Amino acid sequence: MVDVLEIIEVAKATGKIKKGSNEVTKAIEKGKAKFVAFAKDTDPKEVIMHIPLLCKEKGIPCHEVETKEELGAASGIEVGTAAVAVIEEGEAKKLMDKKE
Repeated sequence: MVDVLEIIEVAKATGKIKKGSNEVTKAIEKGKAKFVAFAKDTDPKEVIMHIPLLCKEKGIPCHEVETKEELGAASGIEVGTAAVAVIEEGEAKKLMDKKE
């Protein structure tokens, strides 16, 4: 079982990611996102409610993680983040292929 957070960590180190619900939404709408993760504990939920729907519409893999802190840590920032999008996979491509 490939971990969503591991994919984000590897993509951050070897590719390119976008952090935050606004950046992630733009990446999805422009068709640049290749993999998306969002935090279950985001409050208010309205901040991220549209993300899974947009991903489904565009055919982008979308996964939920437990906390914003986990997502932030995987993204290499010291605060939590509601959502992360992988823009360039880098070494994470192999992991993403296993996850889908």
